[in-house]
Amino acid sequence: MALSNVLLLSQVAGYVIALILSLCITVPMSFHQDEFLGHCLLFSTGQWREFDGQFVVNWASQAYCNYTIFVGVVLFLASAIQIYRMSMYLYKGTDSSFLSAFTDVVGSIALCAMCLVTALLITLGFTVWCQNMTLRFPSCEVAAGNQFDKQDGINTSGFHIELGTAQFGAWASWTCWVGLSVFAVLKLVSQHQLRNLRVSMFRERQRLINGGQGPDKEPTANVSGTAVATIESGASSSQAHPSGNVVPVHGFQ
Repeated sequence: MALSNVLLLSQVAGYVIALILSLCITVPMSFHQDEFLGHCLLFSTGQWREFDGQFVVNWASQAYCNYTIFVGVVLFLASAIQIYRMSMYLYKGTDSSFLSAFTDVVGSIALCAMCLVTALLITLGFTVWCQNMTLRFPSCEVAAGNQFDKQDGINTSGFHIELGTAQFGAWASWTCWVGLSVFAVLKLVSQHQLRNLRVSMFRERQRLINGGQGPDKEPTANVSGTAVATIESGASSSQAHPSGNVVPVHGFQ
C-alpha cells in the first residue's frame, strides 16, 4: 500500500468529508419538503393577515428544493465512487493515469460549480423567506414552531434548523470541492511531468543504443566496403612479405 503518497491520501480524506457534507444537504432538505407537504420555502413570499395573524403564502417553484436535493445526491454518489477508486489505488500501490487525472479535474470543477449554485439558491431563497417572517416575529428562528400557516397544514417546527444545516452543508461542500479540484489539478500536473520524463528517458535510451545517431536512425555498417578493404590489405601484405616456403628456381639442378 503506497501510504507515502500524500496527495492520494489527501484526496481520499477530502472525498470522505465531501460524502458527509452531501448528507448535510440532502437529508435536511428532504425533511423540509416532507414537513411542508411538498412545498418549498425558498424564494416563497406572502402577506400577513391582520385579523387572525396567518401568513398567506405565495409558494415558489418546487424546482429550487428539488435541485438542491438532486445536487446532494450527485455529490454523495460521486464521493462514494471516488473513495472506492482512490482506496483501490492505495491498496494496489498505484495511481491514476493521465487521462483519469484529467477526468477528475473536469468532474471536480463541474461539481464545484453545482455546489456554488446550490449554496446561492439556499442562502438567497432562505433570506427572502426570513424577510417575510421578521415582519411579525423578532427573528426567523423565533418564527419556527409557530402555526402561522394553518391553511396549508405545514409543520413549521424545524424549518430554521433544517435550512440552516442545508446552507452550511452547501457552502462547506463548495469549499471542500474547491480543495478537491486543486488536488486533482496537482495530480494532473504530476502525471504530465512524469509522462514527459518517461518520454525523455526513452529517447535518451534509444540515442545511447543507436550510438548517438538519434532515436529514429539505425546504425549503418558499410559491410561491403569493409570487406573490400580487408581483402586489399591482405593482398598487399602478401606481396610485401612472401612466404618462407617458396624455393627459388635456380636452386634446382
